[in-house]
Amino acid sequence: MAEEFLRIDKLVKTFGGNQVVKGVDLSFNKGEFVSLLGPSGCGKTTILRMIAGFERPDSGRILVEGKDISGLAPNQRKIGMVFQAYALFPNMNVADNIGFGLKIAGMPKPQREARIEEMLQLIGLSGYGKRYPFELSGGQQQRVALARALAPSPRMLLLDEPLSALDAKIRVSLREQIRQIQRELGITTVFVTHDQEEALSISDRIVVLNTGNVEQFGQPFEIYNRPQTRFVATFVGTLNTLNATVADAGAKTVTLGGTTVTIPALPASARNGEAVALTMRPEAVSLANGATRDIVLDGKVAEVSFLGSVIRLKVDLGDNAVNLDTFNDQRTPPPAHGAPVRIGIASSDVLVLER
Repeated sequence: MAEEFLRIDKLVKTFGGNQVVKGVDLSFNKGEFVSLLGPSGCGKTTILRMIAGFERPDSGRILVEGKDISGLAPNQRKIGMVFQAYALFPNMNVADNIGFGLKIAGMPKPQREARIEEMLQLIGLSGYGKRYPFELSGGQQQRVALARALAPSPRMLLLDEPLSALDAKIRVSLREQIRQIQRELGITTVFVTHDQEEALSISDRIVVLNTGNVEQFGQPFEIYNRPQTRFVATFVGTLNTLNATVADAGAKTVTLGGTTVTIPALPASARNGEAVALTMRPEAVSLANGATRDIVLDGKVAEVSFLGSVIRLKVDLGDNAVNLDTFNDQRTPPPAHGAPVRIGIASSDVLVLER
């Protein structure tokens, strides 16, 4: 059974009459990597700053290993934090930046130097100790910021959108390094991001936030494939929405594009003649020969987007349109713009969201 490490209990925070965190309850396990995911203004950074002690909650508690730390100053919490801006001291070299917290804590010089070298090896920058921040790339500077946060051996690591200033290729490489280091140290980590791919790729679990509320908390597979609210379904990944009409609620059938199809996920509250929104991910839609899926619809290619390993087609279905992803096959070019196509959808992949 997983051991609880961090508990956020009914946390509330208001700025200027605007409640940005609205009674949030969360529980994180020891050694877990959890991402707080959501759009700007959803409260994710405010929650992180309250965990760190840089903001005080209006009400609620923050407990670490069962002890309430809500009233402690940041330097009493034994928490390391990496900011969006690297915040390295420009007048200090890499070694002094990493060892700054150790020096303030009074660690003797020999032990401090050994710890700095250990951190340089951990982040893959051995031999860079005498360089200054301006001599490093953005990715290297962020690794130094990570080493500085980890040097005092904190019991928890907080990361506030640490990759947002980097280009795409470096972001992917550095997030993999961060995850590898986190696993190696076994440190409980809370990671703030608005990048869905980032959260899905490196998290043990994800908290999806919207306007100060938790919309869903679960593993990446659950968040993506089984969204519990319309917001989660539309915010995380790309979603197709097809308008349909309930034909027979008892039989769970709907009329879609002049065809009657069975939708297992049709809710019990549906009523005959009611308009419903059927949703599915682009990868759940395929070009079909009429026999591969139980929902088959005819349409016309409206757009072709080449995305490298994946080609995304937008297919006009008349009253609806749908995006589908297909792998790039060098031997088979995608259908041309305007070409007639037949698409297939498995009814088991269809979700029905509240309107």
